[in-house]
Amino acid sequence: MESHTPAEAVKNTVSAGTGEAMTGEKKPDVPGKPGTGEPTLAEPTTPRGPLPPDPAQGRPDTRTPTGAETGAPPTAYGQQGAFLTTAQGARLRDTDHSLKAGPRGPILLQDHHFREKITHFDHERIPERVVHARGAGAHGVFTSYGSAANLTCAGFLREKGKETEVFVRFSTVLGSRGSADTVRDTRGFATKFYTDEGTFDLVGNNMPVFFIQDAIKFPDIVHAAKWHPDREIPQAQSAHDTFWDFVSLHTEAQHHTMWNMSDRGIPRSFRTMEGFGVHTFRLVDDAGGTVLVKFHWKPKLGVHSLVWEEAQLASGVDPDFHRRDLYDSIEAGAYPEWELGLQVFPDTPEETFAGIDLLDPTKVVPEELAPVQPVGKLVLNRAPTNFHAEVEQVAFHLGNLVPGIDVTNDPLLQGRLFSYLDTQLTRLAGPNFPQIPINRPHAPVNDMLRDGFHQHAVHSGVAPYKPNSLDGGNPFPTGENAFLDVPVTVTEAPKVRDLPVSFKDHFSQVRLFWLSMSPVEREHIIRAYTFELSKCYHQEIRERQLLCLANIDPVLCERVAAGLGLPAPEPAIPLADVTPSPALSQIGRQWPADGRIIGIVVDETGGDDAVAGIRETIAGAGLVPLIIAPRGGKVGGLTVHRTFATARSIEYDALLLAAAPPPAADVAPARGSSRTADVDPRVNMLVDECWRHAKAIGGWGAGAELLRRSGLADTPGVVTQESATGVLAAVQQLMAEHRVWERFPATVA
Repeated sequence: MESHTPAEAVKNTVSAGTGEAMTGEKKPDVPGKPGTGEPTLAEPTTPRGPLPPDPAQGRPDTRTPTGAETGAPPTAYGQQGAFLTTAQGARLRDTDHSLKAGPRGPILLQDHHFREKITHFDHERIPERVVHARGAGAHGVFTSYGSAANLTCAGFLREKGKETEVFVRFSTVLGSRGSADTVRDTRGFATKFYTDEGTFDLVGNNMPVFFIQDAIKFPDIVHAAKWHPDREIPQAQSAHDTFWDFVSLHTEAQHHTMWNMSDRGIPRSFRTMEGFGVHTFRLVDDAGGTVLVKFHWKPKLGVHSLVWEEAQLASGVDPDFHRRDLYDSIEAGAYPEWELGLQVFPDTPEETFAGIDLLDPTKVVPEELAPVQPVGKLVLNRAPTNFHAEVEQVAFHLGNLVPGIDVTNDPLLQGRLFSYLDTQLTRLAGPNFPQIPINRPHAPVNDMLRDGFHQHAVHSGVAPYKPNSLDGGNPFPTGENAFLDVPVTVTEAPKVRDLPVSFKDHFSQVRLFWLSMSPVEREHIIRAYTFELSKCYHQEIRERQLLCLANIDPVLCERVAAGLGLPAPEPAIPLADVTPSPALSQIGRQWPADGRIIGIVVDETGGDDAVAGIRETIAGAGLVPLIIAPRGGKVGGLTVHRTFATARSIEYDALLLAAAPPPAADVAPARGSSRTADVDPRVNMLVDECWRHAKAIGGWGAGAELLRRSGLADTPGVVTQESATGVLAAVQQLMAEHRVWERFPATVA
């Protein structure tokens, strides 16, 4: 092996301009010492790629973390080969018995396989997220409409038809990983765009506002909303004293609290859930011009929620209700789909619009004032291969920005820019979590970051610093497609711990939300407040929250107070004069029924001849038909998807009755009305629950007779005809409005 003196090493550095070796016999094309031809250590100025490794250097083969060659099929990335091995690839003949001193003797310390296997098992779990621990995720693709081309230079938004791979994680905020999906809570809606200009993370929620205005309060709201520290209960709930103690004292939380008490707090599925970026962001165009924007995700199926009893049933019957729906819909080809939209505002020094402070994360801008402009479509079409490797290890960060998108001085956003990065250092054991496969960017990376825990990259070169000449000046800064920190003027002002005066209005937008709700939605909000406050032990907390409600609306306050058996207080401030925003209501529009689930009840014969045709018609319309029968297997030639023992109403968006199955021999007889005593009680329960939950129900033949005898046939949303196709058509029309709310007229205007 040749050796070089330091001077010779400098001479043999590769020229940045030509790639040729510089020797004492050839003049360098970098500035040198006058008249000597000797190069200096000044940084080369002509951009070029990284230098090839020194011939004297070796490096590991380019392989995946499990030893598969790159370019191997995806199955090789997690495991490969037909034989069981150690983590180092040594084949094993036995993994059922530890190495012992005789069959009855102690385990020997030298049992390297046992130690490797048990040590890895002992460390399988990583710390769960402090918030958003309970989540599910999926892969998909975002396709740009090109309609944002005049707003931003971000390529994934401006180029029409451009496809960008994404990973989306949905989550609840309060519960642990083992909590139920359908609790009343805010949902996270975080999207990782793997753009060719770098990774962009849009980390939002299914509600456009947040509890706090300044990130310094985040530990307070989380500590208050989580379980009580002395008992660690209740799990995944806000119906307890510490939550209501905080929000009734810290009144800027009232707007988000109202959203939580609305039906938005218990979505039907991730597929029928809106998403919001919460904050105001800044977009930058090619010329450096800027606008302010808010991001919105609009679900193709519309916004739809569970009713309270459904949510409670689901928590017990199927705690995985939302994640199961997500993965089943993808497997069925009913891919979840959203449009990404922008509310666009002028970038003025005041950073306000229509009198609304755009930097206040507790405020919304009504869509009637600033319409949401669609800029692209998101489709989730692939489930994870490994939940831990993808859903648990995905790491989002609001500072993951790309050219054309920048942040604002929203004080909650500013704090999140630090916190999201900081939290990964503990969860994912060091700063190299971007190298975990799910977090790896799909753009070239040359960052000069080195070493640390879990460093998977084997870096070449000897100069991970700037400026340098030893690596030919690489990497080079560039102005082409580079991220631009918008040169926003920072006002000269004293250092203070304060917020703008406009942030101090805590009630006008809460009243706007309340007045924008339909009577049915207001009824649900009243019941939610009443239930939650009834779970508080301290009377002063209930009374203080009632005073907050009095500042929002007298009817709301009076109805909740009546439910608590307390007097309704007078408002402490004048009621705000606001204009309702119909766009905030979930009710009153027609939505596509694609991907919705229809249960079809049959008996041992499989129902009549119409069932097979109806099932095909439902599937052909893009809906999911599920046959519900007394037993599994096949009945009447039809494959059974659910039995009476496993079917519950929560799974279905509508119910069709093709038969009136009699009670099974091993099932207790029905209690109550004798009109349906000859019908299996589990079917009666299924029908009763669907009816109570305002779902469309249809029946023909014996199924129609069952509905007539039960007394439900003449109620809204219950269809009885002799024609199965006529019943299905009427039920599909009812499903376009999600629920049959007129079945239960609201008692509040």
